[in-house]
Amino acid sequence: MYPHPVLVILLIGLLYILGFGALSYLRRQGLSTRFAIEGLLITGVCMVFSYFVVPIYPILFLIILYLITMRVRLLADVGNWLTASKRYRQALGIYQLALGLGPDTSGRQIVLINRGVTQLYMQAPEAAIVSLEEALQTGENRLGLKYLAACHYNLGLAYRRIGREAEAVRHFNQAIDAWPMSVYAAHAEAALKKARRGDGGQNDEENG
Repeated sequence: MYPHPVLVILLIGLLYILGFGALSYLRRQGLSTRFAIEGLLITGVCMVFSYFVVPIYPILFLIILYLITMRVRLLADVGNWLTASKRYRQALGIYQLALGLGPDTSGRQIVLINRGVTQLYMQAPEAAIVSLEEALQTGENRLGLKYLAACHYNLGLAYRRIGREAEAVRHFNQAIDAWPMSVYAAHAEAALKKARRGDGGQNDEENG
């Protein structure tokens, strides 16, 4: 005997929330309260719809749940693609849209970091510093190691480009400390070597 469609939706919703929560803990981000509440609300609405109107196919429910709860990260990916295509203004518009859609803490930080990288590509280091510093101020303990290292590395680039070498060196070292085996740490070490050689480091590579 097959379980009732409403129970299937409830099971999928709970497993989805727990699964992403487990991944967040592994990434050192913790379970987002907003993510959990949104997931439960969407699950509840779909359960009511399935019971009183028409059953929702489990795969359709999972797609709906994913698109709504992951909206900010999906938009960040679109912005990153636009940045890679050198369509920087459009990318900034997408990041602004993502920030206006009620992101959770980690989602907001991810968007801010990628916006900062885009601003570096646009040769706007002062604007990049504002974005990247805001990402850190939102809470370093909610950033996964990848994004923490990326944020510090790109802050190092931004500070170097406005001539504040002491802050640049500090952030390069923090990038290395955050994730020593990462590509960001490797770039930071290369940037520090350039500084020791007396190279201005203007050709250091942005990395989001």
